[in-house]
Amino acid sequence: MRPRHLLCSTASALSALALLSACGTGSGSTASSDGKPLVGVDYPRSDTDFWNSYIKYTPQYAKELGLSLKTTNSQNDVAKLTADAQTFISQGVKGIAMAPQDTAAIAPTLAQLAAKKIPVVTVDTRPDTGKVYMVVRADNRAYGEKACEYLGTKLGGAGKVVMLQGDLASVNGRDRTEAFNACMKKNYPGIKVFGEATNWDGAVAAQKLQTDLTAHPDIKGVYMQSSFALSGTLQVLKQKGLLVGPEDKKHVFVVSNDGIPEELKDIAAGKIDATVSQPADLYAKYALYYLKAAIDGKTFKPGKTDHDSTIIQVRAGLLEDQLSAPLVTADGGTYGGVSSLKSDDTSLWGNNLG
Repeated sequence: MRPRHLLCSTASALSALALLSACGTGSGSTASSDGKPLVGVDYPRSDTDFWNSYIKYTPQYAKELGLSLKTTNSQNDVAKLTADAQTFISQGVKGIAMAPQDTAAIAPTLAQLAAKKIPVVTVDTRPDTGKVYMVVRADNRAYGEKACEYLGTKLGGAGKVVMLQGDLASVNGRDRTEAFNACMKKNYPGIKVFGEATNWDGAVAAQKLQTDLTAHPDIKGVYMQSSFALSGTLQVLKQKGLLVGPEDKKHVFVVSNDGIPEELKDIAAGKIDATVSQPADLYAKYALYYLKAAIDGKTFKPGKTDHDSTIIQVRAGLLEDQLSAPLVTADGGTYGGVSSLKSDDTSLWGNNLG
């Protein structure tokens, strides 16, 4: 599948990054021993269901796209990611997909890869500075806005909620936090938000939620910015006697981000109320799709694609393909103008892992 807006140009700065030099400087041969282009994919972590799903999908799509694959796991450590990039260079890869969790500290590595004419696609996160061939992620500000509209509607515009933030060194944590706060301030000023930084750590999230619920037993909503906090949140609510169905007046409304199978099951069971389905399958597919496009010398411009997404220009020389990430609820209703899918919808990747 190709975005409708496809340009071939060797003059632009984007093309200069994407095209490989004729001699392959610093990159070795153009293909693996099986004749397929060799690419490297660094997995950012393997301690969450979301990223384990991404890891599962990656070899599948590499095979479909005719790519040979090398993989590493940087374990949420930018120093290890830098070392993994050096490994890929030594292996002669023709492109690299990565998901840097520290979106500022990755800049020197990106500069080195650009100098070697090795195109990079970042997945889920966007570097604060520097250029990559393409960013593949969803609109993370929309994640925060959708969570806000759902909770704001369910709480009738009044009450208290806890936001379990991710890592604010990550553009994702910042986008979700800023958008949630801005939406609450504008649309639901009667709701007080307790923002808690967690560094994507489930134990930290659980401890801070327990502290907040002890100090403010009238808290009626939780926005956790990823499923990393799912098990801890449910455990804390159970300990407090608050893990009850939505028909119970003690119910605390919980919204997550990811769309993993466990979240979908928990929505159906009434344990949590909503999530935003972050497309693990499409992250894997289009990360590799754009690496292949880079190797083939193709470039892109902003506009609608043929896979239900929009390419935007973030800044000069940096494009981002924003994939679809729907709100998911038990009833498939509309909240604050935001439509949702039912948790058993078969179009959701979390219902199709099998």
